[in-house]
Amino acid sequence: MLDSLVPQVHEGAAGVEPDIVGDVRDPEVVRGALEGVDAVVHLAARVGVGQSMYEMAEYTSANSLGTAVLLEALAEKPVRKLVVASSMSIYGEGLYRGGDPGERTREQLERHEWDFPGLEPLPTPETKRPALSSIYALTKYDQERACLVAGAAYGIPTVALRLFNVYGPGQALSNPYTGVLAIFAARLLNDRAPRIFEDGEQRRDFVSVHDIARAFVLAVERDGADGLAVNIGSGESITVKALGELLARTLGKQIAPEVTGEFRVGDIRHCFADVSLAREALGFEPEVPLEAGIAELAEWLAGQTAVDRVDEATAELARRGLTG
Repeated sequence: MLDSLVPQVHEGAAGVEPDIVGDVRDPEVVRGALEGVDAVVHLAARVGVGQSMYEMAEYTSANSLGTAVLLEALAEKPVRKLVVASSMSIYGEGLYRGGDPGERTREQLERHEWDFPGLEPLPTPETKRPALSSIYALTKYDQERACLVAGAAYGIPTVALRLFNVYGPGQALSNPYTGVLAIFAARLLNDRAPRIFEDGEQRRDFVSVHDIARAFVLAVERDGADGLAVNIGSGESITVKALGELLARTLGKQIAPEVTGEFRVGDIRHCFADVSLAREALGFEPEVPLEAGIAELAEWLAGQTAVDRVDEATAELARRGLTG
């Protein structure tokens, strides 16, 4: 099951192509797909914070309506277990020692006030109140809550896994909305510098797809997290700039990241996972250190080609006033 789930995680994380989106919203197709099924792992979603801010109807339809269609089918024919892929994006800013900074305003970003003076970022637990700063985050929270609410109503044990930044072999490289490592890889494979927003010191949690797939297996097979939303990450953090340097070095590319000093509306400063609940409820332990995961990714990238669409995506955001 684990081997078969790894590519499915990346397919879910890569977003859903238009023809498949139609399937996700088609009740007959969904009901047919549930025939003979014992458990459902719901990965289908459109992804990308920036794109969600100008394809609002499409993101809401694919993510929220698509999930509602699935839940109506499950209400008619319940399964033993439902596990849905939620997202760390629902937190907005992560947890900080010293207070809750709230969300950064556009005025702060225009002044290049990236950080929160006097506050220290901490691992973010599930008890941190959501702050939905993009349409993508809103729809992922909608997916999470809808599944947990419907699961409780219809007696379907349900778990929402709040995934942090997933990476690994098999991920889409030519889609500029599938995650920062894929974007960096596409640039480097084309001998171009990774472009980094703000000052590059924003911190994130990058977790191997192998650990993610194992977490889904645990959630399907065990009942300790039923009815809960659970963080799945590495429990470690790294700056985006350091990540770009690590990937370039591992690929043997003498290309330094380009720190642009620009910003994107909806981006947050720091967020990385507290995985204590995953350990307690699922027996989950992240096993793939970042350096080993990046080495595996680099080995896979050696045989890949990528269309670098980063400039095109960035230009679209700028045209709509979503960068600065």
